[in-house]
Amino acid sequence: MSPELISILVLAVVFVIATTRSINMGALAFAAAFAVGTLVADLDADGIFAGFPGDLFVVLVGVTYLFAIARSNGTTDWLVHASVRLVRGRVALIPWVMFALTGALTAIGAVSPAAVAIVAPIALSFAARYGISPLLMGAMVVHGAQGGGFSPISIYGSIVNGIVEREKLPGNEVTLFLASLIVNLVIAAVVFVACGGLRLWRQGSVTEVDGSVEGIGGLEGAGGALKGRGELRDQPQPTGKVTTAAAPGTHPSPSPTTTATATREATPAPTSSLPLTPPRIATLLSLVALVVAVLVLDLDAGLTAITLAVVLSAIWPDDSRKAVGEIAWPTVLLICGVLTYVGVLDEMGTITWAGEGVGGIGVPLLAAVLLCYIGAIVSAFASSVGIMGALIPLAVPFLAQGEIGAVGMVAALAVSATVVDVSPFSTNGALVLAAAPDVDRERFFRQLMVYGGIVVAVVPAVVWLLMVVPGWG
Repeated sequence: MSPELISILVLAVVFVIATTRSINMGALAFAAAFAVGTLVADLDADGIFAGFPGDLFVVLVGVTYLFAIARSNGTTDWLVHASVRLVRGRVALIPWVMFALTGALTAIGAVSPAAVAIVAPIALSFAARYGISPLLMGAMVVHGAQGGGFSPISIYGSIVNGIVEREKLPGNEVTLFLASLIVNLVIAAVVFVACGGLRLWRQGSVTEVDGSVEGIGGLEGAGGALKGRGELRDQPQPTGKVTTAAAPGTHPSPSPTTTATATREATPAPTSSLPLTPPRIATLLSLVALVVAVLVLDLDAGLTAITLAVVLSAIWPDDSRKAVGEIAWPTVLLICGVLTYVGVLDEMGTITWAGEGVGGIGVPLLAAVLLCYIGAIVSAFASSVGIMGALIPLAVPFLAQGEIGAVGMVAALAVSATVVDVSPFSTNGALVLAAAPDVDRERFFRQLMVYGGIVVAVVPAVVWLLMVVPGWG
């Protein structure tokens, strides 16, 4: 049995053990990296740690540290209420606002993980407060980032278009951008419907009372129980009153006339009573500074976030005393362990071995769909940019034969290698998992893993059928 095949089988064993036993998959992956790297690939410690994602480690720690402080001093609560006022209380619009925001950030030049790192904590804090499924909100953020990720001025778009030019392949920047945008928009719409988005539309508007919310009828998404106090406004009624059903898991105040519903006066949404205290103002300025540092100054998101968190901790130690403990350490271990093992696979040539084996197939359309699947599967655990940089050159030999349209093939590879970033093992998926407050992380991890698996299984075949088979370019 070849070393490459052994390394793939060991990865499968790691997945089986982690899903059947209560063992952190990251710890298992570290052990597997040590065993395979030493016994099969003859790597020393430096070779094994070559794949350790130090930059992602700092991003996960820095961003979750900064937003743990923001949660502690009430800044995320203030942002949530500001979002409610922005859409006039229509909770169902918030996931689409987050989709558009991350899409705009990546389209103007933000690296996808940086945009997700900025938006995800705010979006998931909102989801937790209003009982929206965290899977819905996390998917909207990640797909929004990928939807804008291939604009002609974006990082991903510049990289792929540069590879196409270097390999002297036909290219179309607008087609690449629109292909990614449309695919991610369609997926976001499907997830919105599947995860209760239509129910959110039927619930009307939420009215803030005393800066908090209570008993928002029907908002029983997977995010957890509702919190606080508030009202629901549907269409105006002649009596000026609306009936609000108590959501599961909530305990509204008893009423002499009803137990399951509560009739309240429909009043205009007042301005949130959450004040902008000095710690909150400083935290908001820190979040703005993070955006500017990442998008304008091209600084590292993780190092910038951890520096801002340390400054806030030094000035207001009481607000941040527990923040370090709220860093998502189990998620950090999981992601870093798995990516270290993927690094061992790369060091021993397993990924190249698999790609070259597919590239040697004599049937171009079959080779094309297999390359799309390899890109999706590997990218779910590794760098999307790195996978695109490896797969597009592998496709050059049969693209040169003229039987496959280069424009469609490049677009299919690009979409396949990035749309799977909802996986909890990818940078974006890990950020979503780490940013979700007040959730059962093991359950949320399994949800992301199942959803990522569905995307990996379905999307490459669909984009191959729509973009490659017709022979674009």
